[in-house]
Amino acid sequence: MKLSPSRVATLVVLLLAVLALEVTSTIRQQSLTWDEGDHIFAGYMTWKTADFGLNPEHPPLVKLMGTAPLLGLPLHVPKLQGRFFKNESYFDGRDLLFGNTPAYSADALTFRVRIATLPLVLLLALLVFFATQEMFGTPPALIALTLLVFEPNIIAHGAYVTTDTAISCFFFASVYAFYRYCKSPSTPRLVITGLAAGLALASKHSAVILLPVLILLALGELIYRTKLSPFAGSKAPRQALRLIGALAGLSVIAIIVLWAFYGFRYAARPTGLSLDPTLANYTLPLRPLEARGILLFARLHLLPESYLYGLADVRSMANGMPSYIFGKDYEHGVWFYFPSVIAIKLTLGLITLGLLALAAIFAGRLRGHTRELLFLTMPPAFYFLIAMGSSLNIGSRHVLPTYVFLCVLAAAGAWAWIKPSPNKPISKPWTSIVTLLLLFHIASSARAYPNYIAYSNEVWGGPTQTYRYLTDSNTDWGQQLKAVKLYTDQHHIHDCWFAYFVTPFILPSDYGIPCKVLPTPDSIFTSYQYPVPPTITGPVFISAGTLTGFELGSNILNPYRAFRSVTPNDHIQDGVLVYNGTFPVPLASALSHIQRSADLLKTKDYTGALSEAQQSVTIAPQELQPQIALGDALAALGRTTEARTAYAQARKVVLTMEPQAQTVWNDTLNKKVAALP
Repeated sequence: MKLSPSRVATLVVLLLAVLALEVTSTIRQQSLTWDEGDHIFAGYMTWKTADFGLNPEHPPLVKLMGTAPLLGLPLHVPKLQGRFFKNESYFDGRDLLFGNTPAYSADALTFRVRIATLPLVLLLALLVFFATQEMFGTPPALIALTLLVFEPNIIAHGAYVTTDTAISCFFFASVYAFYRYCKSPSTPRLVITGLAAGLALASKHSAVILLPVLILLALGELIYRTKLSPFAGSKAPRQALRLIGALAGLSVIAIIVLWAFYGFRYAARPTGLSLDPTLANYTLPLRPLEARGILLFARLHLLPESYLYGLADVRSMANGMPSYIFGKDYEHGVWFYFPSVIAIKLTLGLITLGLLALAAIFAGRLRGHTRELLFLTMPPAFYFLIAMGSSLNIGSRHVLPTYVFLCVLAAAGAWAWIKPSPNKPISKPWTSIVTLLLLFHIASSARAYPNYIAYSNEVWGGPTQTYRYLTDSNTDWGQQLKAVKLYTDQHHIHDCWFAYFVTPFILPSDYGIPCKVLPTPDSIFTSYQYPVPPTITGPVFISAGTLTGFELGSNILNPYRAFRSVTPNDHIQDGVLVYNGTFPVPLASALSHIQRSADLLKTKDYTGALSEAQQSVTIAPQELQPQIALGDALAALGRTTEARTAYAQARKVVLTMEPQAQTVWNDTLNKKVAALP
């Protein structure tokens, strides 16, 4: 199939324009997502004060890129309060965006910073086209670009001020650059690989697996040197030394690039400011070997302090984050989470094309592309296996880089079935099949507009049903508040209740929604109190992430678990469920008393703490949290026998939990009982 360069260029530009339009149109209709306020404040303060201690859990690249358009604006900036670094940037991010004049509204500022990150997804698309073109030719390159442009997960995260598109872009760029170096070694190609790897490191901490990936690719070059290597006439040891030298050189370049993003300064914060907690304290929950490694790097100043905090945070999150899959809560991650995510979140068209690519490989139709297949299969497979071994199961975005490689492989496989040979023309049946699969891919993706985050394919019921199987950034990530505001206006709702996933970091009132706030796991973790009566009358809005209660690690701890068996009266943008009627919410009501009890214990007002705990037990006597609060207050007053009784009641509730949660809460209760005199 011959296409003129001008026609190819026109098609590429048109597809890039479609991608830009999809992403831009989507972000216009969405509210601020969970992490964006955090990232925006951190990036803005990094520009203004060189403070890398705000949001150290993510490297600076995307934050700096996104907030550059804000630098010339006369913005009101909230004062730092010296809080735990995550709370500091989350809450100050909200104040920065929602605390300015109407001329610089949150909506206007959010759109500015999102548009500033749009080039990342466009660069990714171009890289996919050029890589596929170099490896397999122009027709499959156009197929790969089409697959990527209409891939719903790529569109969903295409212009958020978050790290997932950036790591997808620069992880792929690093592998592609190393492929080009191995194919034709030169100093410029080595430098480009090092720069790409450095940008990957500056994008997201998961890029630390890039060096092992490149080492494995280098080993592949050695194993198949007679077919793959440009050093076929050299001896293996010489080739090995050259590749080792290349890996060392590009690693040095990558580390220099990473340091450059931190201003070549070790300290996370400017003089006079410190991080809360210290790095030594923040590494305490880690495995001893992990903690010792991070602290050794800190003592030797091998990596920036802020970056090391981020590594500690990633490992801490990965070791203890609850998950939700197929309607069940798990205290930790499960190995089958990401394979299930792939089956649910990819279009059936892309899945089928991926299977056709696998068939093409086994049928020998991609013979002669051994190096290309190595570079396109090993990196995503390694990335995916690392993700499966992690307990951080909170979204398909965490394996987003693998989707990029899949688009290229699927396109190569599709073309392998279609392409002509010296003895036969283009296969018309296969052309029809691939065309239909591409059209199905495009149509299925379009069904999710404008809420691509909630996409699931037709086997699982489509976007409106995703919440039944997955949660967190797979369904609602804070993006629906504009849609909820529109819903309340259209239905003339002025009195309602709202349990929203991102509360208290973003509030419904920030978007003019007239609902009273219901507690969420994060309002509990951050000690925010929202008084709630034991019974409420709707409309009650509950976002999917809150409905599952997965952050609490057990459905038993979920104050809204009763709603899971109630058919909602309506859905808003695939992630907010609407319930009309009157509903008992005893645990949600008890939580404010439990929080007040905990606060009073900190101030040593033990009598007041006991009174609040007793009120929580009166409201929700069969729940775990009130019994523990009662036990804690009684223990503080020295009423040991009564405290043991309260903890024993709590243990009865634990027996009804999921097995993983039982282990965690039995350990907690054992420690409390052991601490009694």
